[in-house]
Amino acid sequence: MNGTEILVVEDEPAIQELIAVNLEHAGHRVQRAYSAAEAENIIRDVRPDLILLDWMLPDLTGTALARKLRADPRMKDIPIIMLTARAQETDKVEGLEAGADDYITKPFSPKELLARIKAVLRRRAPQLTDDMIEIDGLRLDPAAHRVSANEQSVSLGPTEFKLMHFFMTHPERVYSRVQLLDQVWGDHVFVEERTVDVHIRRLRQALEPSGHDRLIETVRGTGYRLHA
Repeated sequence: MNGTEILVVEDEPAIQELIAVNLEHAGHRVQRAYSAAEAENIIRDVRPDLILLDWMLPDLTGTALARKLRADPRMKDIPIIMLTARAQETDKVEGLEAGADDYITKPFSPKELLARIKAVLRRRAPQLTDDMIEIDGLRLDPAAHRVSANEQSVSLGPTEFKLMHFFMTHPERVYSRVQLLDQVWGDHVFVEERTVDVHIRRLRQALEPSGHDRLIETVRGTGYRLHA
């Protein structure tokens, strides 16, 4: 999970500082915003992996910002955790209906916050966690950056590793080249679509000796999928 980019949208400087320091200590990269307008500018530039969003902001409520993000095709899949002093069940329901993935009531402990972040990422963006994955004798360890096939080490370049990790955390789903560029390269990186084909070819070549290249299927006219 290390290296996850998290945007903290919180207008109380002391609370923002406390959250940011704890996230950085846990290995995350942190962006900070004091208002919804500032948050929107950062999200457009950086596209964070997760947003911690305070309910009460000076220019817009957190729920209104969450709704705006969920209505934007580029932003709609970013996981959002609402931070709020409101503890009523109706508030919680309102936050979740606005598009939040989770809801934490202030005051909360840094340990609880980190656990909630991990749980939301595991559910919404498993490729950002350090969980080991194994499919049909193919094992990928994100923390050690290792791949093995039937106990034999497989050598992959950094992009092929990210591609493999994404496929293994999203098996059976078909992804177009554009979707793979967004998910693996990042939607703010401008790369030609045929670059995806080049890296798929390299990935298959690396998996060929063990026969695992058969897992990466081409879906004609659509894209690629990992078929377990």
